[in-house]
Amino acid sequence: MVRPPEIPPELRSLMSEIGPRWSVNRPQNIETMIERFSDVLKLSPRDDIEAKRNLPYGPHPRQELDVYRSGRTTGKHAAVLFVHGGAFMDGHRNRTDMVYSNVPVFFARHGLVGINVGYRLGDEVGYPGATEDVASALRWTQAHADELSIDLNRIFLMGHSAGAAHTGSYAYDKRRQPANGPGLAGHIVLSGRVRAENLPENPNGEKVVRYYGTSDARQLDDFSPVTHVDADSVPTLVAWGEYENPLLDLHCAELVFRLSQAKRRSPPTVWLRGHNHTSTMAHIGTADELLGLAMLDFIDHPR
Repeated sequence: MVRPPEIPPELRSLMSEIGPRWSVNRPQNIETMIERFSDVLKLSPRDDIEAKRNLPYGPHPRQELDVYRSGRTTGKHAAVLFVHGGAFMDGHRNRTDMVYSNVPVFFARHGLVGINVGYRLGDEVGYPGATEDVASALRWTQAHADELSIDLNRIFLMGHSAGAAHTGSYAYDKRRQPANGPGLAGHIVLSGRVRAENLPENPNGEKVVRYYGTSDARQLDDFSPVTHVDADSVPTLVAWGEYENPLLDLHCAELVFRLSQAKRRSPPTVWLRGHNHTSTMAHIGTADELLGLAMLDFIDHPR
């Protein structure tokens, strides 16, 4: 396998410079990271990856997904459905030619099936609309498992940022699942907004209210994925960066705590030194392999 690209020293330096002041100009910092990592990821090999794009799983234009598989593997494989972020009101599964497809391509390069899931945004559908889309994409995957060489017993969800609010609601809230359970082998939370809140520290608090349709703290707590964690919750890996959007590191830590309390053991956890809210996702597919190896290990041994 061709080695993935290194993160250039100048980009590492920029991350170190931006990180401590991430929230000073957060939108610009996000765009800078997307642009710079898109350039790096162009060097990541994709020649042996088969892609099927713009596959509809529902009638809405955003209810589409892209499937990535290696052309070198045979048999049944685990699948990871990745759900992007965007503060509930923004984002697209193909934000650039490289981002967010770098995440499912990473899984495909390691012999899994990677699925990049689009969903309706909050200006078109409120809670739980995006989680319903996650459920629909999962049903589509299950229905097409044979043709995609997917092992039905090894399907995982992964969400980044607000995407983890949507995957988390499905993974933990039984009201959002079919009667026979979620049909998941596990859940990967990356820099996840797994608590719904509009606290003053949250720069996206107004978007949270718009998506969830309320500013009532009790209702927001009820809508929060972390509220519904219990001893039977699916195996979960939680990861976040040193320099997160405000409160997201607290949300991830709360999820770890609640899972630990409920299951009486801590879930696998990754803290990404030097990484910011965007690079935690955008670096996947580079030679910085701490998170990638942890995700592959979790998929092999969910716990």
